[in-house]
Amino acid sequence: MLTLPPAIKTKIKNISFIFLVLTCALYFTSPCDGATTAKPQSDYEQLDLFSDALYLIQSNYVETVDMKTLVQGAMKGMLSELDPHSEYLTAEMFAELEIETKGQFSGLGIEITVKDHLITIIAPIADTPADRAGIQAGDKIIKIDGRFIKDMTTMDAVKMMRGEKGTQITIGIMRGNQSTPLEFTLTREIIAIESVKHRYYGAGIGYVRLAQFQQKTDYDLRQALKTLNTRSGGSLSGLVLDMRNNPGGLLDQAIKVADVFLESGEIVSTRGRNEQENATYRATNIVGEEQSHYPIVILVNGGSASAAEIVAGALQDQKRALVMGTQSFGKGSVQSLIELSDKSGLRLTTARYFTPNGTSIQARGITPDIHVEQAVWSDAQKVQIREQDLDNHFETPDNSSAAETETPVTLHIPESDYQLLRALDLLRGWQQLKELTVATQP
Repeated sequence: MLTLPPAIKTKIKNISFIFLVLTCALYFTSPCDGATTAKPQSDYEQLDLFSDALYLIQSNYVETVDMKTLVQGAMKGMLSELDPHSEYLTAEMFAELEIETKGQFSGLGIEITVKDHLITIIAPIADTPADRAGIQAGDKIIKIDGRFIKDMTTMDAVKMMRGEKGTQITIGIMRGNQSTPLEFTLTREIIAIESVKHRYYGAGIGYVRLAQFQQKTDYDLRQALKTLNTRSGGSLSGLVLDMRNNPGGLLDQAIKVADVFLESGEIVSTRGRNEQENATYRATNIVGEEQSHYPIVILVNGGSASAAEIVAGALQDQKRALVMGTQSFGKGSVQSLIELSDKSGLRLTTARYFTPNGTSIQARGITPDIHVEQAVWSDAQKVQIREQDLDNHFETPDNSSAAETETPVTLHIPESDYQLLRALDLLRGWQQLKELTVATQP
C-alpha cells in the first residue's frame, strides 16, 4: 500500500477544503448560513478519499496529467451521477448554452437529452437540417462521424454536432424497434430559431406556432396575437396554439406566455430542497388587447417538453384550453445555470415543477384531453372546409339557405398534419355551436 507523505497530505487537505467551500457556496444562501450546519464525519472521509486519489493519479500515472483536466473530469463525473439533465459545463460550453437561449447558433437543429445512457432526441426544431432530413423525437443517436457515443454527456454531444456553417456531419440513429441503424449526413446551418410563427386561417380562427421558449418569446407572441386580431376584424373566435416538438427553454418565458391567456389563478409551482427554490407563479391579471375569451386548442406530442408542458398544463388545469395530440415528453424538472469563477459552470437540477392541480409531469407528461395520433390525409395540402363538412355539425336554425352561400374556408395544411386539421375542425364546430346558442336565445 502506498503511503502519502505528510506534506502532501496537508496540501491535499487544502484541496479538500476548496471543494467544501465550493459546495457551501452552491447549496446555501450565504457562507455563514452553510457554516452553521455540521457535516457528517463520513463526508470529510469521502473528500479524503478523493484527495488521495487525486494525488495518486498525479504522482503515479504513466504520463503527466494536468490538474485542471483531472478536476474537470471529476466534476463531469459528479454531475453525471445525479440525473440526465445535470452536468458540468466548460467555459466554452457555458457560453454556448447562453447563446442558445438567444435563439441563434450553428448546428443541426435538435434538442437532446440522455436516456438509458444514450443521447436521445427530444425534438427536431422546425425547418432545420435535422427536421428536413426526417429525424424524429425519440430517435437515439449512437454514432457521430463514425464514433460510438454511449455514455456521452449532452453538452459533449452538442459540441461534436455544432460547427461551422456548410460543414457536414454523419450521425447514426436507432429508431424504435428497428434493428438496423439509420444514417443521416447533414450540412450544418446557422440555426436562427424563430420562436413564434402565426397564420390566419379565416372565419376568425388563428394559429400560433411556438417552436421554443427563448428571450422575448412572450413579446413575439403578443405581437402575433395582435396581428391575428386585426386580420380577424378585431376579435378572434378561436386559436390553435401549436407546441408540438417544442423542447422547452426558459422557465420565465413559459410563465409569461401562460400569463397572456390567463386572467387569474396559478400557472406553475416549483419545489426544491432550498427555500428559494419553492415558489408559486400566478397570473398577473394584466389583460392586453391581444387577450380574449376565445376557445384555445393546444397541440402537443412526444416532442413537447419542459416549458411547453408548463404552458399546456397551466391552461389545461385552469380550463382555459383543450389539449389535443399525444402524450408529451414528461420533463418536470428545473435546471439552474451556475457560473463558476473560471467562467465554466454547472447546469444543476434545483427543483421540480407542478401544474396548478399539484400534478408533477416528471416522466409522465401531459395527457391530452383529446387523444389524436398523427395520420396522413390524402389531398390535404389544400382542403376546403364548409360547415356541412364538420363532424356533428349543426344546421342553421331558421332553415335558410345561408349554408348554400357560405364561402368555404381555405386551409393550407401540411399533407400529413391530421392533428392540426382536427384542431381546426373542433374550433369551427365550437364557433358554430356558439352561433347556434346565440340564435336560439329567447
